[in-house]
Amino acid sequence: MRSSRFNFPNAKGELLAATLDEPLGKPTAYALFAHCFTCGQNNLAAKRIAERLTEHGIAVLRFDFTGLGSSEGEFANTHFSSNVDDLVAAADHLRKSYGAPSILIGHSLGGAAVLAASHRIADARAVVTIAAPYDPSHVTGLFKDEVDKIRAQGKVEVKLAGRPFTITREFLDDIAGKTLDDKLAHLGKALLVFHSPTDDTVGIDNASHIFLAAKHPKSFVSLAGADHLLTKKADAVYVADVIAGWAGRYLEQAEGMTEEEVEEGLVLVRETHAGKFQQAILTGPHRLIADEPEKLGGMNSGPGPYDYLLAALGACTSMTIRLYAEFKKIPLKDVSVRLTHGKIHAKDCETCDTKVSTVDRIERFITLEGPFDDEQRQKLMEIADKCPVHKSLSGGIEIVTQERR
Repeated sequence: MRSSRFNFPNAKGELLAATLDEPLGKPTAYALFAHCFTCGQNNLAAKRIAERLTEHGIAVLRFDFTGLGSSEGEFANTHFSSNVDDLVAAADHLRKSYGAPSILIGHSLGGAAVLAASHRIADARAVVTIAAPYDPSHVTGLFKDEVDKIRAQGKVEVKLAGRPFTITREFLDDIAGKTLDDKLAHLGKALLVFHSPTDDTVGIDNASHIFLAAKHPKSFVSLAGADHLLTKKADAVYVADVIAGWAGRYLEQAEGMTEEEVEEGLVLVRETHAGKFQQAILTGPHRLIADEPEKLGGMNSGPGPYDYLLAALGACTSMTIRLYAEFKKIPLKDVSVRLTHGKIHAKDCETCDTKVSTVDRIERFITLEGPFDDEQRQKLMEIADKCPVHKSLSGGIEIVTQERR
């Protein structure tokens, strides 16, 4: 993934802060993400969903609504309708500068906003809501004890998630009586509704209203056990994975990858510029992430370089044993390989002939299961050393480094 940050103007000319997260190859689609009420583009759910979608080849634009995060303007002067206008402005910028948004994704009140904005974003083919309210005025439940005071005084500062926000009478008037019935009935796009049955901020009945009001094609996915803000990383990753699989049915097929990315035998590694160490690994159609643990300054978003080295040896070992077992008709039911890597003093290495003081040591533990005899077990263990990666690591490897311009 590579990320770029920029500003774009809203309908009033105020600059809104945005981030475009892109896959390293040509995007298969562009998505526009609307964050939850007062959250901002960098809340965990938005970042994690966007990051995961890039692994599926989907680019994601996320931005701060007016008056939030790094965007210009005053939050006190905004309301639900202005959020919808911000979404349309974001879609216009995405279309002109990168590619038309084919997927609209909204979290919580952002979900209601994408439904309201969808008829003004003709390029979109698919709409996704996550824990969205059916009625935008549902958000007043977050400051229900202050509603009468807001109406009487015109504006009141309330605390939401521990931060102060000014809510105005205009905000209340804007969402009063607003429902999504008409927008849903004439959506004209595929709809995917995510909601947790245990959401104690926006109840599951909201998902029922949205789903029943919409016409097909429509789908519902239960986020059992998830909280409203999707604070668990696994929940955000699951949402992104489902979106990627579901949306493909409704999107036009994207052009193929560049010649560089599909060249046989090539592994391409690039910095993502997310964090200090994160790397994207491309090989054919596959996308992987490498990183370092947090204690070493990384984000722990993927395996480290030595983890991949051990994985290569382990996978090759298991495959080689399986092939041999099938060839020799040995009743092998299962094989697993556990590996560790470390440094040891050369004097402790019985098979090493080296002048250096320390050497790398990989310990490999193989578990074999099946109704075979001791002789067959011995053969399976011996063949492990015949795997190609084992031979490469234990033999001489020449690495030629050149600068590519």
